[in-house]
Amino acid sequence: MSSEPLDTITPAPEVRAESTSPAPRPAPKLKPVRVARRRPHRRLVAIVAAVVLAVGTAVVGGLTYVLVDQQRTYEAAQERDQRFVDTAKQTVVNMFSYTQDTIDESVNRFIDGTSGPLRDMMSQGNNADNLKALFRDTQASSEAVVNGAALEKIDEIAKNASVLISVWVTVTDIDGVNAPTKPYRLRVIVHEDDNGHMTGYDLKYPDGGN
Repeated sequence: MSSEPLDTITPAPEVRAESTSPAPRPAPKLKPVRVARRRPHRRLVAIVAAVVLAVGTAVVGGLTYVLVDQQRTYEAAQERDQRFVDTAKQTVVNMFSYTQDTIDESVNRFIDGTSGPLRDMMSQGNNADNLKALFRDTQASSEAVVNGAALEKIDEIAKNASVLISVWVTVTDIDGVNAPTKPYRLRVIVHEDDNGHMTGYDLKYPDGGN
């Protein structure tokens, strides 16, 4: 039996079928979405700020004006009260003060500073001349010193003020000898006219009489 060589069977190479489907793509990375910031209403803010500033300035200005006006009103009232008192004091000093050399001047000054009932009384008859004659007959001089004055009340309708006056009067005779000083208390009514001028309107004693 002849032996024939056996054909060696070479295994066929393994053929791998390549996939034609595309390779999966990586998932895209998601970027975080930024929320857009709202722009401030700069113009509106500026307008509001301007309005607030204007209102604040107006309020402060108004308060300042009111305070200043109140202060001026208070000072004007104080000044007016003091003028009432000063007029009353001057009226009393003019009435009691004279020297033998200045009788006419002193009496005329007193009358010129009066009005109303007091002026009427001094203008009646020869009252002014009689007062001058009386002063001359004393052959003396007189000095009045006010040592107290107080505003009692003001009648705004009549524009009259009542002022209490305390005064010391010293009479000196022709030889220069001083008589004992005498105290007097009077209620002086002072009148203010439409121009703000003040005069002695009436004289009364606190216990009555004039």
